[in-house]
Amino acid sequence: MRLQYKLINVEHTLQLAMEDSICPLEWRYGSNEMRKFFSREEILKRRIQVEIALLKALTKYGLVKEEDVQKVEKASLTIRPEEVDELESKIGHDVMAMVVLMAERSGDSGRYVHFGATSYDIVDTAYALVFRDAIRLVKTKVVEILEMMVSLAIKYKDLAMVGRTHGQHALPITLGFKIANYIYEFSRSLERLNEVEKRIVKGKMAGAVGTMAAWGNIGLEIEENVMKFLGLRPHEISTQVAPRDAFAELTSDLAILASQCDRFALEVRELMRPEINEISEGVEGRVGSSTMPQKENPVTSEKIGGLAKVLRSLVVASLENIPLWHERDLTNSSSERIIISHEFLVIDEILDSMISLLRNLRVNFENIEKNLNLTKGQIMAESLMINLTLKGMKRHEAHQYVNKLTSKVRQTGKTLLEVCLEDSLILSYFSKQELENVLNPKNYLGSYDKLIERAISYAKGVIKGSEIREAQDR
Repeated sequence: MRLQYKLINVEHTLQLAMEDSICPLEWRYGSNEMRKFFSREEILKRRIQVEIALLKALTKYGLVKEEDVQKVEKASLTIRPEEVDELESKIGHDVMAMVVLMAERSGDSGRYVHFGATSYDIVDTAYALVFRDAIRLVKTKVVEILEMMVSLAIKYKDLAMVGRTHGQHALPITLGFKIANYIYEFSRSLERLNEVEKRIVKGKMAGAVGTMAAWGNIGLEIEENVMKFLGLRPHEISTQVAPRDAFAELTSDLAILASQCDRFALEVRELMRPEINEISEGVEGRVGSSTMPQKENPVTSEKIGGLAKVLRSLVVASLENIPLWHERDLTNSSSERIIISHEFLVIDEILDSMISLLRNLRVNFENIEKNLNLTKGQIMAESLMINLTLKGMKRHEAHQYVNKLTSKVRQTGKTLLEVCLEDSLILSYFSKQELENVLNPKNYLGSYDKLIERAISYAKGVIKGSEIREAQDR
């Protein structure tokens, strides 16, 4: 009895293990909407959709009757991914397994299923349909991020803060100006998505090596009608597969977008340090550490950074899929089963995390002001140098002299203003009031406001010119 009980438990454990998801993209990362695009059911549905479009095109030449198409379409609704898998395990070809099931369930009406087509006519055109919807979702979220950033840039347009280069205090900027730089970068990603969409959302219906030989002299007409039914434009020419350069371009563009999110997340992580504490993730009640109750960890920002590494790593594999033997080999197929779904689910999770990060962003005004004065006015050294030059001192000599003054600030602990008021040479050029104006960080922001406006205007133009099509069931 004890042995039998143990065997039952082992069988139950194995069953649970088989049912349990291994890849975290199945249960942890990515929205339900994006997951659906790459689900087994949706991919099968899109492939069947392409096969039906081919049958509809064939009706125009008397090869297939309308009632045959309807019968095949109805019969195909009953095909499940598991059935395709089972047949594939016997014949070793996933598309052919689907084709056989479509034909067999349609009786005589299924005679012309897949007529003249090759597998990747179906696979690549189905991918184009999925890409159309997935890119639309990505673009929608990028636009939402841009709109949130625009609001923040306007809100904090005049909030002066430390600008840093090499991690060191450089010159004053404003928080709105800092955010406006990200607005510009994300706008450029939206432009890239618009561009790659033109090259990758294209169908392919050209037969075994791309010559359309099986359809004789009506190949271009077949292609035209298939694409019309699917709402796609065709590739101008192809081999057995659509050219993989656009696939690599898409992966690269998504990786760039992920890296821009990573850059913003890194900004938050750095500025969230307790010794800086200028902005932070404002999620109340979140546990920062299982053992250190005081911790407020930048969890969302770090997740963005971690996932961006994964997406960047997919770029090389995508580039490797461009060189294929002659009219094609199979080396792209297996890697793309991983790359395509993963790149979209990863960027989807990153974008959702960015939206959450922006929505909950907390600004610490007190620390921003404190840090602006942390170096006791040294942040205004360039302003002093520029104004000395304008007063008549040679620029390189002004640089050397101000460098000595900033050294004195560090040695004495006095402010740069105090050091200047004790320096006879400086006083020969400036009055006290002039020095106060020259050394005021809020007076040395240049054309920050116009630059912010220009970045926002650029973003609005890109958004306006970005066509975000609603997903359609075709």
